[in-house]
Amino acid sequence: MGEIGPGKCADRMARPLPALPLWPYIPTVTSPDPLLVFDRATLRQRRERAARDWDRHSFLKREISERLVDRLTDVRRTFPLALDLGSHGDEVATALGGHKLVEHLVRTDLGRGFANRARGPAIVADEEFLPFASSRFDLVLSAMDLHWVNDLPGTLIQIARILKPDGLFLGAMLGGATLWQLRQALTVAESEIDGGLSPRVSPFADLRDAAGLLQRAGFALPVADSETIEVEYDNALALMRDLSGMGESNLVAERRRGVTRRATLLRAAELYGERFSLPSGRVAASFEVLYLHGWAPHASQPKPLKPGGAAQRLADALGTSEMSAGEKVERS
Repeated sequence: MGEIGPGKCADRMARPLPALPLWPYIPTVTSPDPLLVFDRATLRQRRERAARDWDRHSFLKREISERLVDRLTDVRRTFPLALDLGSHGDEVATALGGHKLVEHLVRTDLGRGFANRARGPAIVADEEFLPFASSRFDLVLSAMDLHWVNDLPGTLIQIARILKPDGLFLGAMLGGATLWQLRQALTVAESEIDGGLSPRVSPFADLRDAAGLLQRAGFALPVADSETIEVEYDNALALMRDLSGMGESNLVAERRRGVTRRATLLRAAELYGERFSLPSGRVAASFEVLYLHGWAPHASQPKPLKPGGAAQRLADALGTSEMSAGEKVERS
């Protein structure tokens, strides 16, 4: 198992939840769509398997959940009704612990096994088809879940729809620089052994696109930032086993089917050790985490000033002199 710095966790009892129009929602998976990047039918199957032995592989989800809730504490308000989108083993609920930020928490997960692990109200639901009425929640949290969504803009629009005015969305998802070391090692190994390439590490969103996606979805005051979590493993094969245990291994719909050749995996592990070993003899794996923060629009929120509406000149605030840029040139 990988090792990262110690986290801060606290437990709490689930409170009774007011009546909600909730139901299990499992959409039928039809024939493959060539425009879809991720194989979500396989994702559901892997989630069910991961739920059976989750405690051995939950460290990354736990760490990201704790960091997400730490950011929530900066908001300095309480939320009567919140949704945990992609609850896994209830790590977000655990991280909320004694903070008293949320009065009632509903969990959803694509896997029934994970929904059954929840210590409070939970349903089986697909992130791409949220089964909730408009303006239902004061807060939507999501940790380490949205990177498997095919239509991320569409899912963000749905999240904005189910938030009450001035409701908050706070999400953490894996970003495009995640596992760049494994991507490099597998690319070289597959080229050498198999004589060709197949997408072996799933593509994720970039930070530069994240804030724009929030704005497109209708969120006010959108903010996106990132950080990298470095995890140490004994070797690359241990990393691959851990990814499988998390249900986080490759889900690209156009991936090469069938079992990867043993020789390819061993060569990738050899290359990984050669290129990314640490002084301790172990290897490093990088997980980029994108944090998304946006509010459902409300009249009380600050608005940008219209051009020319500033109360003070920028030159005065900076203590400098204002210089003319010259006459405006009309284009013919």
